[in-house]
Order: sequence, then C-alpha cells, then structure tokens
Amino acid sequence: MKAAIKENGVEALIGFAVVLVALWFALFAWDRTGGGGAAGAIHVKALFPNASGVTVGTDVRVAGLKIGSVTGQALDPASYQVSITLALDPSVKIPSDSSAAITSEGLLGGTFIALQPGGSTEMLKDGSTILDTQGSVDLMGLIGSFINKSGDTAPAATSAAPSAP
Repeated sequence: MKAAIKENGVEALIGFAVVLVALWFALFAWDRTGGGGAAGAIHVKALFPNASGVTVGTDVRVAGLKIGSVTGQALDPASYQVSITLALDPSVKIPSDSSAAITSEGLLGGTFIALQPGGSTEMLKDGSTILDTQGSVDLMGLIGSFINKSGDTAPAATSAAPSAP
C-alpha cells in the first residue's frame, strides 16, 4: 500500500486539487445564481406585466448598488403577470411604497431590477408585495418602429393640381 501511495502520490494530489476546485466552482455558481439566497434576506414579491431578460440570480439594485437578487419566478394565474420573488439585504431599509422597474445597462448590457425608494415611513417586510412596477421594454420593437417610422402621425402632404386656363 505504501508503495502504491509513493508511486501515485502526485496523481492523488492533483485529483484532490481538481475535486476542491470543482466544489469551489459549484458553491460559487450556487451563490451567484441566488440558489441559496442571502442569510436572513427579506423576501418580497413584485408583479410585472413583462419580465423579459429576468432570471433567477438577476441583480436587484438601488441607485446602481446591488442590494439583492431574484430568487423565483412564476406566472400569476389571476392576473397573467409574472410574480417575481426578490431576496433583499435586511440591512437596507426600503419604504413600502417603493417602485420596481426592469431595466438594462444598455443595448448589450445585462438586465436588472431597479428599485426606486418611496417616501413611506413603513418599510418592506418579509412577504410584502411591491405594487408599483414597470415591466421590461422591448428594445428591438422600439428600434424597429424607429427605423420603419411606424406610428408617424404627421399628415401626408397633398399637392394641388394645376388648374387649366
């Protein structure tokens, strides 16, 4: 047995290192996608008419700073809107009348949920629902309508026919 360990010691160490890296990667991926959620996070829901680009793990930001992530999505059977569950950092107190909007960092940037704090003295609690929401904007549809000039409401110019003398 000792001879086998001496002969294959380097291979065993490399195998052990590979297993450690694989475990680290699995934990990193679990944390990054919001699988575990933050310890003690406040879970709130928000209903969006369109949630294109939002997945589990999408950032939730206030003033550009990440304060949470998306931990779940489901179709609300009553309103046919997307019910998104947000896990928020409990140290950040968000007023209960805050609004949420799905936005992107640009044409090629990632999507995130931006919270705009309200003015209420009552704060969001575990199980609260954000009522004021704005779904994601269809950028390709906007670009297409701009290129095709659809929705142009300017009246067409009419030319008067010359009258005969």
